[in-house]
Amino acid sequence: MNKSKLSTDSYKGVRDFYPADMAVQNYIFETWSKTAKSFGYENYDASILEPAELYKAKGAENEEMVNEQTYTFIDRGNREVTLRPEMTPTVARMVAGKRRELQFPLRWYSIPNLFRYERPQRGRLREHWQLNCDIFGADDYTADVEVIALAYQLLIDFGATPDMFEILINNRREMTELYNKIGITDDGKINQLSQLNDRKNKISIDQYNETLVEILGDMNLATAVTEIIENISGENQVTKGLFDLDITNVKIDRSIARGFNYYTGTIFEIVDRHEENNRAMLGGGRYDNLTQMFSDEPISGIGFGMGDVTMKDFLISHNLLPNTVMLTAAKIKIIPTETEYNLDSQKIAQQIRARGISVDTAIGTKKLGKKIADAALQGVTYIIVIGPNELAQGKFTLKNLPLNTEETGSLEDLLTVILSNK
Repeated sequence: MNKSKLSTDSYKGVRDFYPADMAVQNYIFETWSKTAKSFGYENYDASILEPAELYKAKGAENEEMVNEQTYTFIDRGNREVTLRPEMTPTVARMVAGKRRELQFPLRWYSIPNLFRYERPQRGRLREHWQLNCDIFGADDYTADVEVIALAYQLLIDFGATPDMFEILINNRREMTELYNKIGITDDGKINQLSQLNDRKNKISIDQYNETLVEILGDMNLATAVTEIIENISGENQVTKGLFDLDITNVKIDRSIARGFNYYTGTIFEIVDRHEENNRAMLGGGRYDNLTQMFSDEPISGIGFGMGDVTMKDFLISHNLLPNTVMLTAAKIKIIPTETEYNLDSQKIAQQIRARGISVDTAIGTKKLGKKIADAALQGVTYIIVIGPNELAQGKFTLKNLPLNTEETGSLEDLLTVILSNK
């Protein structure tokens, strides 16, 4: 039969994670979790499926995302369902649902799987994982300072130095006040300006200026808006608070907009300063009205999201990915000299594993020298060769491959050596 074979390619815009890729992913997730927990944040999660109306609601309105970028379908119960494109509406739903039972302020984090149908490019895929950190029920500006300090510490904990990235801060409320001062008071136009500024670095200057005039219908107003956006001087409570925490790679940037209309106050981004990866790595802000989609009782929120794709690009660009992350092999490999000793190797491996040490066995049919060479390539630390003499005498040789040293003794003696070198 001459049947055509299925393609081995993954769906466009998503990734397969082979063991080496998964090792990097685990390193990123583990570091994210460790840092978030060090600030007192608790882990939560939810299903990737949400009712489509959650993203069409007024509080989370984003026309381009809802109409063009979501994976939305009708399920077998004739319900319109969306694969979540972001986590903030979900966590707002969860908080609103149990607001009577929760003890505020809440510090929550999650690493959700997110989906958006958009053109795959550097730093942006159709599926990714994202660290989300949020505080609910804290109105004071110091909550904004804390969340940004957490984002800063995340990068430091990966080995970054402050000169590698920059924190850009703006404030939706302050921008509204500045627009009001020059005569722009219509909320619709202000939202359009926010949407335009969010795309400012993705379109040409001419296109930006033309759209600005179209929105305002007045060249003088457009010029006044440009002057506001280009004014990079100034500070506010949040920037002052960060300076007090010795976080100094921070500045006010009036062009920062963040695309979602639910932001009400502080908004911020952290930008990679590497010339080959000069882009925003994470962003977030304050959203004090989002839970009103579900209840008349508003609960203030401030948080951010950081994607795994941009995180990995940052680590690679700055050579911050430890070599040890790439090692996925067990600590010890038991290598039988012949296949007839495979089961004996399994028995010894089981004894070692019971002591909390990762171990596997080379039970294939390759020659002994090839098995040892494979173990070295896999990043195994120790090997123990098992043959008739070792089994008869109860004495084994433990070889440290990286150091090229050997120890001979009983299995218990060798385990003592391994455990002392942990």
